[in-house]
Amino acid sequence: MNDKRIYNTPMNQGRSMVYRLLSSLFAKELDHQLLDELKGEQAQVFLAHLASDPLFSEDIATLNSVLAQLTSDNALLELAADYCGLFLVGTKHSANPYASLYLNDMSTEDPQLFGEHHQQLQTYLQQSQLAVQSEFPEPADHLAVILAYVAHQACNCDDKGQLDFIRQYLNAWLPSFTQKVTSVDTGKFYAALAHLTQVWVASDCEQLAASQ
Repeated sequence: MNDKRIYNTPMNQGRSMVYRLLSSLFAKELDHQLLDELKGEQAQVFLAHLASDPLFSEDIATLNSVLAQLTSDNALLELAADYCGLFLVGTKHSANPYASLYLNDMSTEDPQLFGEHHQQLQTYLQQSQLAVQSEFPEPADHLAVILAYVAHQACNCDDKGQLDFIRQYLNAWLPSFTQKVTSVDTGKFYAALAHLTQVWVASDCEQLAASQ
């Protein structure tokens, strides 16, 4: 019998926390509640621990710098406008957070959302008895959904299964997504977040591969 409790190790719990954090920041614009959580002692200790790795230190420093400047409603609204412009409007100046738009043939003029990759990820979610929440009306191949799924799998799946999934549905397209965010982000927060996500996922793949 496959006892999933063997995967629920402190290391995998830590990995799951990172994926959940990244998912929450891509799922919606920053509001007062999430801002307070990120500035709170528990989150800052966690971020400081993550930043102790030189791979992640610069991006986390940028994120914390922006968070420290969010001292008014107007500043928070400006960051929310950045989020909307990058991830919600769907223009050539945005960086759509859907795997299918990067994994499909990029020469396609009108790539379809809710297509093949959405269906594949829906199947993964259903097999794990998970679902995209009704208040989040996005395809299942949205970056936030994929990150949340990996957070779940971190403590419920063997390393090979995780690695195969992450390589196919995250690591394969995050460099292109990060490049796009960096080229169009008028601020610093989401460019740093995208780069942090790319580097974290690539590093996680290396660690999972080494454990095989």
